[in-house]
Amino acid sequence: MEYLVGFFIAALVGLTGVGAGSLTAPVLILLLGMPPAESVGTALIFGAVTKISVVPVYVARKQVNYRILLLLCAGGLPGVLAGSLLLERLDVRKQQSLLFLVLGATVLITALYSLYRSTRGSGPVTKRDHSGVLPLLAAGIGAEVGFSSAGAGALGSLALLCLTPLTPVQVVGTDLSFGLVLSMIGGGLHLLSGHYGSAVLVKLILGGLFGAFAGANLAAILPSKPLRIVLSVCLVTLGGELCWRALT
Repeated sequence: MEYLVGFFIAALVGLTGVGAGSLTAPVLILLLGMPPAESVGTALIFGAVTKISVVPVYVARKQVNYRILLLLCAGGLPGVLAGSLLLERLDVRKQQSLLFLVLGATVLITALYSLYRSTRGSGPVTKRDHSGVLPLLAAGIGAEVGFSSAGAGALGSLALLCLTPLTPVQVVGTDLSFGLVLSMIGGGLHLLSGHYGSAVLVKLILGGLFGAFAGANLAAILPSKPLRIVLSVCLVTLGGELCWRALT
């Protein structure tokens, strides 16, 4: 089962560019029965491995804006440290409902935004540069990623689209690079604290290697927009299920 989950998620990331952080943790909780804290750490480490194979492509194509990336990291790194340390200090058993609610709400909101953007289009790119506020927003995104593993993709791309004059492909490349940094730092902290499932992680990565290869090749054949819509609908369902579990 873990091999198939890793293959499926990595293939979707290769096809659509989204889903690593938002999809992995809910699937680990709902399908594999993994505790919330372990699922977050496992998802972050798996997300970092997945993005490592993708980001160099955008770097080689010069589709990463390093000035914007530095601004994001200036706020995101302290944020992900704070979020990861907060999760480590919580009594996970007593606060399990809170973890379910935060993760579910984050997945639900980001999936709804991704669904809206997929059905309505990304819209015109702004020509105004308000990148000075990015460190503050990135701090919140980083904290959310460290606490729940989800949110970097949709929230980061939304901030870049609204506040910078980057082209859509630069938004994707820069946001993926930012997500890789957050995943590596957050995943490393969870690795040190023991908040991950080693056996599950190895199987996810092995399946993900084949999934990333398949997704990268299928991306040239299959249209990404319908797949992104289907993925967003699945994430809305998973997020809603986690919120319901937290409240019942």
